[in-house]
Amino acid sequence: MTEVSAETTDLKAQYAAQVTADVQRNAEQQARINAELAALQDQLHALQRDQALLESMQQALTGHNPATTADASKQPDEASVTPLPQQGRRNKTSPGSPKSTKDSRKSAAAGTPVKAAGPPTLGELIRSHLTAQPEPRSAAEITTALTQAHPDRNVKATVVRTTVEGLVAKGRVERSKQGNSVFYSAVTESNGSAPTTPLPTDATTS
Repeated sequence: MTEVSAETTDLKAQYAAQVTADVQRNAEQQARINAELAALQDQLHALQRDQALLESMQQALTGHNPATTADASKQPDEASVTPLPQQGRRNKTSPGSPKSTKDSRKSAAAGTPVKAAGPPTLGELIRSHLTAQPEPRSAAEITTALTQAHPDRNVKATVVRTTVEGLVAKGRVERSKQGNSVFYSAVTESNGSAPTTPLPTDATTS
């Protein structure tokens, strides 16, 4: 009888120790999960704050409410369900009538932007400069004058020589030679001459 009581006491002690360990382990797991939940909750709150900030920035930049845009995207496209006009119906003014043509021309004219005049070309600048000069000028002198008059343009001597020879070929500029130097002057209506064969671009222009 005494031995049975002792065994029962030992079993109770073992069960009690096991239950105590289980309770402690359960409490530790709850504490760990609660800590993870708290961290996730903090992350969720941070994401929600970021979302509110981003939506306000999006609305300020685009002028549209993100929520309204999202709802509108769910609506069916009314244009896709618009019924086609009946084949038998026609406008009172046919496409080929004078009134229709006149209206279409007005619409085209109203929709065509007026092209703004751009800056003068290098050829125009050279022609204008030579016209204002009382004497012929060399390519180097033309380059120097244009560089001073138009500092915003990248005027190069090689480009000037090529352009002025092109004007010679078109009969808008006259070429004359004095010794080893080549000079150019503008061709006017009074002294117009036939186009002259241009010199090679590597010709001496000093």
